[in-house]
Amino acid sequence: MGAASDHAELSTLRSALEESTARLVDVADRYRHSEDSAIAGDLDSAERGLVTARRAIDRALRALAELR
Repeated sequence: MGAASDHAELSTLRSALEESTARLVDVADRYRHSEDSAIAGDLDSAERGLVTARRAIDRALRALAELR
C-alpha cells in the first residue's frame, strides 16, 4: 500500500473514532446525573482514550500528507 491509500484508510478510521466518541458521550450523558453515575465516569475515561487515539491518527495523517 502506498501513502495515499494509507491516508485514505486512516481518514476512514478517524471518522469512525469521531462517530464512536460522539455516541459514547451520548450514552455517558444519560447516566451522568443518575444513581449509576459511575458508568458515566467509566465512559468518560473511554472517551479520553478515543480522543487520544484520534489525535495520534491526526499526527500520522499529517506525516503521511508530507510523503505525498
